[in-house]
Amino acid sequence: MEINFTTQVWKEGKTYVSHAKELEVCSCGRTIKEAKKNLIEAVECFLETAEEMGSLEEILEEAGFVKKRKVWKAPDIVSTEKTKVAIPG
Repeated sequence: MEINFTTQVWKEGKTYVSHAKELEVCSCGRTIKEAKKNLIEAVECFLETAEEMGSLEEILEEAGFVKKRKVWKAPDIVSTEKTKVAIPG
């Protein structure tokens, strides 16, 4: 089985944070490459645990994934932008 997902990476101080948006799984690293590698490992662990618990398909379906020929396809992201909002006070 395969799954595809969207990866976002940003920098916090000296650390790069990586995020699998659809799965709400995060990791980090000292470089972008390391952060992505660590995220893949975290996603694999998350998916393996969900499979062992018998909840993998339910989790993926609730996150908007669609299964086609043994591949779980992430929902299409139609817009990504930075948005500003005022904080009261």
